[in-house]
Amino acid sequence: MNKHLLAVAALCALTSGAALAQQAEGPWMVRARAVHLDSANKDSTGLGLSVNNKAIPEVDVSYFFTPNIAAELILTVPQKHTLSAAGVPIGTLKHLPPSLLLQYHFNVGGIKPYVGAGLNYTRFSSVNLPAGVTIDKNSFGPALQAGVDIPLAKNLYLNLDVKKVYIKTDVFAAGVKAGTFKVDPVLVGVGLGWRF
Repeated sequence: MNKHLLAVAALCALTSGAALAQQAEGPWMVRARAVHLDSANKDSTGLGLSVNNKAIPEVDVSYFFTPNIAAELILTVPQKHTLSAAGVPIGTLKHLPPSLLLQYHFNVGGIKPYVGAGLNYTRFSSVNLPAGVTIDKNSFGPALQAGVDIPLAKNLYLNLDVKKVYIKTDVFAAGVKAGTFKVDPVLVGVGLGWRF
């Protein structure tokens, strides 16, 4: 009988400890990542439009509603790209692509993989294109995500993350729509996360 009571007491202590550890982490997480942006460059204008791939900085803020469910806001600074037609540079533009995603986090022996889905809004600015050529400066599209947080120390994680973001703009020549240009990049990131 005493052995059973000791076993139950030990189980309760372990469960309480795990719960306290989870609470100690807090509901917020901030990550800083270095991200490689690889553009899909799908063009229906017939001009062979493309933007360059590049490395960008990224910061995100997550709030955990439960141990498994979180919302993540992904931010960066406006990124300058060269726009080319058939491989020849024809101008430049900047894009600012914040995304808001809802995530589900797993816990596999302390390693925490996650998947997410949400919405991206991209604002194009500082558009410098040939005379008579313009683009729609606003883009809304879905964003998909998968990643993992690997514990390094108390509340500190190594983060690996992959996103597919759907970004497109209509292209106009002399006021007439010439087609649609889809950037639709894949973003592969690595960084650090801090839970508090």
